[in-house]
Amino acid sequence: MIKIHITEETIKISGHANYANYGHDIVCSAVSSIVTTSINGILAFKETIIIEEKESLLIKIKEHDKITDTLIKNMIDLLKEVERQYPKNVKIIEEGD
Repeated sequence: MIKIHITEETIKISGHANYANYGHDIVCSAVSSIVTTSINGILAFKETIIIEEKESLLIKIKEHDKITDTLIKNMIDLLKEVERQYPKNVKIIEEGD
């Protein structure tokens, strides 16, 4: 299962959807595409985020502005849609609400 932990300042994505084998998993592909496109969109305007990749992907928001917050919200909304369609494969945990 892909787990997505969201706080006001961070988004941590870890795991594998296990919908299909590696390289053929449409759920992993969807999550990867959403996150990569969002990160690239933010960084195209301003370096308001820091990316760390180890066993998981960690997005640290170092500055909130209209573009960053809009693209992060859009990314989270899209990830929630994937979670809605594939609840056995994606779990979003929001902290601080």
